[in-house]
Amino acid sequence: MSEVFRKTGPASAIDMFTAEAEGLEAIAATKAIRVPEVYRTGIDGDTAFIEMEKLRLEPTSRATESALGEQLAAMHASTAEQFGWHRENTIGLTPQHNDWSDNWVDFFREQRLGFQLRLAAANGYTGSLQTQGARLLERLPLFFDNHEPRPALLHGDLWGGNWGSCDGAPVIFDPAVYYGDPESDLAMTRLFGGFGRAFYEAYAALVPTASGSHDRSDLYQLYHVLNHLNLFGSAYLGRAQGLINKLL
Repeated sequence: MSEVFRKTGPASAIDMFTAEAEGLEAIAATKAIRVPEVYRTGIDGDTAFIEMEKLRLEPTSRATESALGEQLAAMHASTAEQFGWHRENTIGLTPQHNDWSDNWVDFFREQRLGFQLRLAAANGYTGSLQTQGARLLERLPLFFDNHEPRPALLHGDLWGGNWGSCDGAPVIFDPAVYYGDPESDLAMTRLFGGFGRAFYEAYAALVPTASGSHDRSDLYQLYHVLNHLNLFGSAYLGRAQGLINKLL
C-alpha cells in the first residue's frame, strides 16, 4: 500500500466520507481518469475518517491539461438511465440531494437551484434574491429548448483545487459525484479558473460545444455561487444576484 492520506472529522461526518469514497470508486470504475485509491472509511472513537492514497502532486503543464480534457470527456461517456445518484452526498459541507429523475430540468430546478435558494432563505437571504430566483426557476425550460443532456457521470465539484498532476498524468479528487449534464462540470471549471486553453480544446475536440452552452454555463455556475453564499456568507450575494439578473 502506498503512503496514506487520512482525512478526519466528527463521527457525524461518516456519511460524507462514505459518499466521497463511493464517488471516487465510481470514477475509478470508468477507467477514464486517475483518482486516489480509497483504502477505507470508518469511525475511531468520536472521529470519522477516510483513508486514501497520498498523491505526490507536481506542477501541471499544457500536456497534462490536454490529457485532462480528453480523460474528462471519456469519463463523461459513462452514463446512466436517469439523472441523480444512488445516495446523497455533499457539495463542500452542504447536503447534495440526488434523487433519481427522468427529467434534467426538473432535477436541476428542485435538487440544485431550488434547494440552494430555499437554504439561502433559511439563512436570511430573502428579498430580491428569492423573487428573482423564483422567476428564473419558472423560466428554466427556456435554457433547454434545443439541449437534451444525457445523464453523464460528473465529478460535480471540478474547480482548480480539485485536480492536479501526478506521475505526469492528471488526477482528480474531492468529488461530489452524480449523473447530470456534462456541461455543468465544464461550467465549474470556469468559475474560479485553474484550467488552461489546452484543457478546453482537448475536451471540445471530442465533445463539440452545444448551442446555448454559454447561458447554461452561467446557470450551472449559479448553483455553486449560491452554495458559496450559504457556506461563506454575504460576500457572494452580489455575485449570485448578478448571475440571476444576467440570466433573466
